[in-house]
Amino acid sequence: MKKFMDKLIKGISEFKKKDYEERKTLFAQLATSQSPEVLFITCSDSRIDPSMITQTQPGELFIIRNAGNIVPPHAMPGGGNTATIEYAVAVLGVKDIIICGHTDCGAMKGAMNPESLASLPQVSSWLGHSQAALARVKARHGEHMCSDHTLEMIQENVLLQLKHLETHPSVAAKMATNDVTLHGWVYNIATGEVTCHSPDQGTFIPVQDWYDDHKLVANQRA
Repeated sequence: MKKFMDKLIKGISEFKKKDYEERKTLFAQLATSQSPEVLFITCSDSRIDPSMITQTQPGELFIIRNAGNIVPPHAMPGGGNTATIEYAVAVLGVKDIIICGHTDCGAMKGAMNPESLASLPQVSSWLGHSQAALARVKARHGEHMCSDHTLEMIQENVLLQLKHLETHPSVAAKMATNDVTLHGWVYNIATGEVTCHSPDQGTFIPVQDWYDDHKLVANQRA
């Protein structure tokens, strides 16, 4: 443990000497204000780095992280998640909200195997917000549901959390005036690929394909 803490302390020193100095002007601008364009909701999993995946700079993403990239419905206790969503949308004025799941998600594996959570009552309760996604997967596969369906569960969970987002008044109001857009992504840890849910196709497709098509349609309508 001490050895790893030494690594962190060394990292802070190196950041101050190198990265901070290289972007000193940026950090000076960020010292008194922020204006992120995107609210990025993802899992707490240590293998996920939103800024690395999207190649964004400090100040560009407003990030919520929790087990299973979950958004409790507005009527349910959501702790800091609900407050953070409201602040991002109503105060910071983000234009896009991304819910990004990921492969090999331990939270979704737990939701699929509730007996494994017997000694984790808080985790079990939290994953209750994924039950509707689990119900959809179970309805398709019944007693044959197994670990082979984990990706399907991960995708269904992303779609469910997007629906939960729409129950938040701040989000619903901005969607009504087309001032905010919701996006459902899944990041593949093994390949680095990011897929995006395509409402038109009813499935997840490579993120570049979806946004290229989306831009084309937008340009045709303009």
